[in-house]
Amino acid sequence: MTIVKTRAITGGVDTHADMHVAAALDPIGGLLGVQEFPATAGGYAGLLGWLGGFGTVALVGIEGTGSYGAGLARHVTAAGIRVVEVDRSDRQDRRRQGKSDPLDAVSAARAAQSGRARGAPKGRDGTARGSPRADGRQVQHPFRADPDDQPSQGPGPDRA
Repeated sequence: MTIVKTRAITGGVDTHADMHVAAALDPIGGLLGVQEFPATAGGYAGLLGWLGGFGTVALVGIEGTGSYGAGLARHVTAAGIRVVEVDRSDRQDRRRQGKSDPLDAVSAARAAQSGRARGAPKGRDGTARGSPRADGRQVQHPFRADPDDQPSQGPGPDRA
């Protein structure tokens, strides 16, 4: 009798216009590898194949699912793998360690694995994919207020 053990792999991806950098973590957070892939359909397939070479891909944290990582997020989701939006690395860490795509990919994987990154991947309009907007309204940027939603200034010359 052969017992086959598969391990759950977590991926992390630092996305760019032409190239994505991916990292793979084992179930306890050990780094299995870091690899670059072209930002093309063939590159997406190669990235998933590379991650799958380490075990069963359970989760992928992707930076920029609403921009450079949108195509990859769609590809990974279509493969039945859970995708979470990962925020850019902490600025203090980036200053201390310097900008590094491999470190950013590892950071994305660790954020996904730890649960710090739980956001749904974003669509092209910046809203989370799968979020219902039955009323058809656009999601507003939190720092741009609608003038009709402003608190009343009290009675004045233009107000009754």
